[in-house]
Amino acid sequence: METAEQLGEHLRQWRIMLGLSQELTAERANVSLPALRRIERGDSGVRLGTFLAVAQVLNLTERITGATDPLNTDLGRMRAHLLGRQRARSRNS
Repeated sequence: METAEQLGEHLRQWRIMLGLSQELTAERANVSLPALRRIERGDSGVRLGTFLAVAQVLNLTERITGATDPLNTDLGRMRAHLLGRQRARSRNS
C-alpha cells in the first residue's frame, strides 16, 4: 500500500474508533465531505492544510509533529549541530 493510502486508511480508522461520522469530521475540520473522502482514499493531491485540519479533529497533530521531528531519532540527535538545535522540542511548546 502506498504511503498516502496508508495515511488515509489510518485517519479513517482513527475517525471510526473515535465514533465520528465523515460528515461530523468534515464539519469540525471545516473541509468539504468530498475532500475528507479523498483524504481517506489516499488521494495525494489533497492540500496539506486540509489533511492537517482533519488530523487536528482526530487529535493526531502532536503525534505527526513528533514523528517528523528529526531530533526524535538517533541520526537527528547526532547531526543536530547542522540544524542549530540540540534537543527535540518539548511537547508543551
